[in-house]
Amino acid sequence: MLVPMSATAPTLTDYATHSPFSDPGAHAELVRAVAPDPGSLHAAVCDAVVHYRGFADQLSPEQAGDIDSRWAATILGVLQDRSAGPLGIGRAVTQKVAGCCRDHALLAVATLREHGVPARSRIGFSGYFRPGFHHDHVVAERWDGSRWLRFDPELAPEDWPFDVHDMPTGEGAPFETAAEAWLAIRAGRADASTYGVDPAMPWLTGPAFVRTYVGLELAHRMREEVLLWDGWHPELWAAGEPSPDGSASSGEAPATPADEAAVAAADAVADEVAELLVTADRARERGDDAAARQAEAELAHRYAHDARLRPGGRVLTMSPTGRKGTTDLTARTTTWA
Repeated sequence: MLVPMSATAPTLTDYATHSPFSDPGAHAELVRAVAPDPGSLHAAVCDAVVHYRGFADQLSPEQAGDIDSRWAATILGVLQDRSAGPLGIGRAVTQKVAGCCRDHALLAVATLREHGVPARSRIGFSGYFRPGFHHDHVVAERWDGSRWLRFDPELAPEDWPFDVHDMPTGEGAPFETAAEAWLAIRAGRADASTYGVDPAMPWLTGPAFVRTYVGLELAHRMREEVLLWDGWHPELWAAGEPSPDGSASSGEAPATPADEAAVAAADAVADEVAELLVTADRARERGDDAAARQAEAELAHRYAHDARLRPGGRVLTMSPTGRKGTTDLTARTTTWA
């Protein structure tokens, strides 16, 4: 069942039903066959998706375009065409779909929603892949009956010093939401240069990059699980900028407004959105449902009525393949330049 976007905040019922992005379509039985426990989710999503950068030297030419598959139904379709069978059977790297953390999280969310479990993806930064740096990352959350439980479906629990199935939350946690990172940077508690894609790619780090991820976080919270390299309304956030040598970037960085006044205005909007996102999370965690609902309602109202904050029907897609295109989210087509 699909639930359309509205001017009201998503409810637990909404999060338990599919968005157009998480809908497995003809492959519903495939995800329904996966048990909704953390171990099964990890095995399933890692059997379906291999990270396009982490395993770049092992990918086949056929996998190059996988990363723009976007929809859960498309990802699963590509997987089945390449290697038919249930999820979790132990596919070779070249049999999987090349994607990223966003795709692992999306498939985990799709599986949980198919089982009627409220679930959502969260955009932010992980501090656990490289000491001293926070890589852009996507994890998932599931409602356990009383609270949102955060987990990283990519990680095997034995490999990490924290509970990957019930992750600590808040500023300074192993995973920080984009909103938490943004507010910490704005307050001088965090160094913006340590947030981004990779420390070797400084043009894909910094305040503008984090600000763009606040926009992505809001979209995902509203059940529009866009790609990390989708952009819209460049005065606030966009999909990419050239690398220093003038070539196309990986598509994971924001275009920076040239005008200082525009930067200040964009920062102010991000401040407000980030504050509401963090307020909603913290209020929910301490059991203050009234405060959480108020913040969530304000987020939903702004998202519905301020066209700058939501993707709308079309987004600019700056693919890590180097391609640039316009994606029609309704028709599910991308016109590449």
